[in-house]
Amino acid sequence: MRSPDLSQVEAQNEKPDAYVKVKDLQVRFVSREATVKAVNGVSFELKKGEVLCVIGESGSGKSVMMRSLMQLHPKKRTRITGEMKIGEHDIMTATDKQMSELRGSTVSMIFQEPMTALDPLYTIGDQIAETVMRHEKVDRDAGWKRALELLELVRVPSPERRLKAYPHELSGGLRQRAMIAVALSCRPSLLLADEPTTALDASVQIQVLVLLRKLQREMGMSMIFVTHDLGVAAQIADKVAVMYAGRIIEYGNARDVLMHPEHPYTRAMLSSTIKDQKKGAQLETIAGTPPDLRALPDGCSFAPRCRYAGPDCFETMPDEVTDGRGHMARCAKVNVVRGLLAFEPGIPAAPALA
Repeated sequence: MRSPDLSQVEAQNEKPDAYVKVKDLQVRFVSREATVKAVNGVSFELKKGEVLCVIGESGSGKSVMMRSLMQLHPKKRTRITGEMKIGEHDIMTATDKQMSELRGSTVSMIFQEPMTALDPLYTIGDQIAETVMRHEKVDRDAGWKRALELLELVRVPSPERRLKAYPHELSGGLRQRAMIAVALSCRPSLLLADEPTTALDASVQIQVLVLLRKLQREMGMSMIFVTHDLGVAAQIADKVAVMYAGRIIEYGNARDVLMHPEHPYTRAMLSSTIKDQKKGAQLETIAGTPPDLRALPDGCSFAPRCRYAGPDCFETMPDEVTDGRGHMARCAKVNVVRGLLAFEPGIPAAPALA
């Protein structure tokens, strides 16, 4: 019997429905003093219409990974290796001109602080219309008409008046909505959101989150949402990736990761929230500090802060352990039983999220 062609087998095993593909992404910032290893072998896939939330402490590499997808890092001091694809577009080989065309039309980004992304010298209407005119090759009247439609879409009150306003004349919530309008102006298929609600009041945060999720579903966009807020991830994510020291250390469906976390870091983060905690109970904290990205340890980067770490954890980087549902944890303390991933007895359960 003739053995099957290896290339045919590999083609059958590929996931054609994956729209965003990142494999072994490495990002280094190089200077005379040192090399900062900001992202260290990140891999994930995202289907069309899915929302991936990337969570972790400040400095874990979330924003660096996100900006790499748009090639926004300074080329002279940045070294990027690995694979990045959005649809049929290879981000690693794209020229500056090609990336300029892709930004806005295929992939767009909402930044954490809109005042750093919006030009203070131009009105909101000018900035939205310019983006539309550039990518859709329409005249100024059509650009302004589209700008008005977008402000209505993101529920900006009195949109005709806001079109003529400058960024500093709007509240934080309205500026963020205007930034969303700019990001959606050319109907991108992938939306990147870098902690877009962090600088907003709690009530405005909820409004913006609900709006983003609604627009994402209506437009059928894929979305990568960076946050350190577990509650945000629980509300909007289809999948969750937990990052630490530039690596994804846990990944899977949002419910699996947030309800049944398998990495000590994820469990520690969940245990440090007020959700389902008894009144007056002292919240847990994660001892120590994240590692220096200029000199990462040989073993698990979280080992110096982990109460369950053994000698082997300090010597070798743990392998990824994945169950049948695609729930992955990179931890030497995961006890593998087919169909069940659990920690050794004695580890307290993480608080449940609704």
